[in-house]
Amino acid sequence: MGGDNDQAGPFAVKDCALVAIATGRKAQSLTELRHNLQTIREGCIYYNFWGGLLRPRFDDPQYVNDFAVWCHYSLHDDTLAERLAVVDPTDFEDLEGLRQELIEIIDQRLDELERSTWVPREFQFHFIRSQIVVLDTGVTLEAPEELQEIVPTMPLGSIFYHFIDARRRSPEHTDDFRAWLRGCSEHYKPVCDCLAGVDPYFKTLTELREQLADALRTAFRAVRS
Repeated sequence: MGGDNDQAGPFAVKDCALVAIATGRKAQSLTELRHNLQTIREGCIYYNFWGGLLRPRFDDPQYVNDFAVWCHYSLHDDTLAERLAVVDPTDFEDLEGLRQELIEIIDQRLDELERSTWVPREFQFHFIRSQIVVLDTGVTLEAPEELQEIVPTMPLGSIFYHFIDARRRSPEHTDDFRAWLRGCSEHYKPVCDCLAGVDPYFKTLTELREQLADALRTAFRAVRS
């Protein structure tokens, strides 16, 4: 399974935080952004797509990843910002696939532009990578039905760790909830199917928690009937 829980045993609820780590690499133009994307560590791509969920954001919510935000506010290239903003990282099997998609989008835009716009140093893009810090909440679930009770009040860091970050940690690219339910019994397949329909991107963690809570209530009701 993608988390720390034994499939045959209870589910240990974890919390987490993302620690931002400077790489020292920066970009002052679209060409430099593209150049750095070719070789930057995968953790930078992960942080710039998912890190915003765990840190306060005051940017325009329509640009949900840091690359799109920079193109909008620093490069003032809304065409590129909009193209990058619709990229859903869950559509890709791994971060390398996501990296290649970003490079292709930028290459297409560079072909359309007469020159690559440079921005002042104070507006340059800083490549940040992240390290996840896992915390033990002390909460343990013994039965699958307890999920529908605990998820509505789970810390947002727990939602991130078990439903989002688990996909990176798991060879099957699945969340911890489904991995645990599958290990418990085939009886919970309808619940797993319902959770599989929840896209964790393009929403806040609060919205994601609410959607998961609704999905679990509906799925467990169907299982009982």
